[in-house]
Amino acid sequence: MALAKNPGETAKRVLVIKLSALGDFVLALGAMRAIREHHPKAVMTLLTTPPYEGLAKATGYFQHIETDGRPKGVKATRELLKRIKNAKYDIIYDLQTSGRTANYFKALNLPFSTPPLWSGHAEDSAFFHDNPKRSDMHSIDRLADQLKVAGIGPGKVKGGWPPMPDMSFVRRFHGEKPSLTPAYFSINEPFALFIPGASAHREAKRWPVERYGGLAKHVADAGITPVIIGSKAESELAVEINRIEPRARNIVTRTDLFQIVALAEKALFAVGNDTGPMHMAALSGCPGVALFATSESDPEKACPRGANIIVCKADTLDQLSVRDVWQAVQMLSVIPETALGGQS
Repeated sequence: MALAKNPGETAKRVLVIKLSALGDFVLALGAMRAIREHHPKAVMTLLTTPPYEGLAKATGYFQHIETDGRPKGVKATRELLKRIKNAKYDIIYDLQTSGRTANYFKALNLPFSTPPLWSGHAEDSAFFHDNPKRSDMHSIDRLADQLKVAGIGPGKVKGGWPPMPDMSFVRRFHGEKPSLTPAYFSINEPFALFIPGASAHREAKRWPVERYGGLAKHVADAGITPVIIGSKAESELAVEINRIEPRARNIVTRTDLFQIVALAEKALFAVGNDTGPMHMAALSGCPGVALFATSESDPEKACPRGANIIVCKADTLDQLSVRDVWQAVQMLSVIPETALGGQS
């Protein structure tokens, strides 16, 4: 298997596996684009989970999107594996590289069978990404390194290296729909995005809500509207921020993934925890301050990638003060000096 060759332009059927989560899925979009470019004539299929079907469709990279990547029960798993086997893919790119997807490879690699070429972290796969430092790499860099093992490297795809996710497909797919404008939410510019959500079971990754409220006061005093976004899980946080600073706008639960990208394109800046929408904002070109609890995750491996991103970090986020984060916001150099007045 060490001498396997990537089929490149001759590939007819290609499968990409990326199941979740939002931040990881978005960070894998650059690798997906590189795979699409490397196999221009192939019918490309994505195996994912339901939350990412719409986003994947909008990219234009895939002819088929299958959402049963995490089947429930033995019967459903067998049906999935049978479908993959019968599809006779020329090559499969496992961008999830989890225990689950490694088991998919093992099930397809049975004796007396011809397994498909496989790129991932499954041992004995044709393009085994065995870099001992892979777990210490940022997702974008790790996926790029995996693709190099599979024969997709610098000079073989458009743009620079590593292949960066590009959220401009949202505009290409949706055009200038009214729902993708700040006016749709009755938001006037300038505004800033507040992204207070994070894993509910990992409290250290959440900056205390009262400090988001304190930051919102500074932002509003500078003539900028704080706009709070998030899912239903952030509803109470948004209400509390709005109680502390009534000039903030609460649009939690009202935005889909495409609207997050569109708002980020127009926002003056974003402030948020280590969460998927913060990655989306950064990749949309929005300047931002990302808040990281180093006891929970390594910013070097997980921080948002963008042209103007500052990382504020502490062992736990309750150690970051409003002053710390407000100073980081000012360091973005996007707020006019005249708007800052005497604030510090």
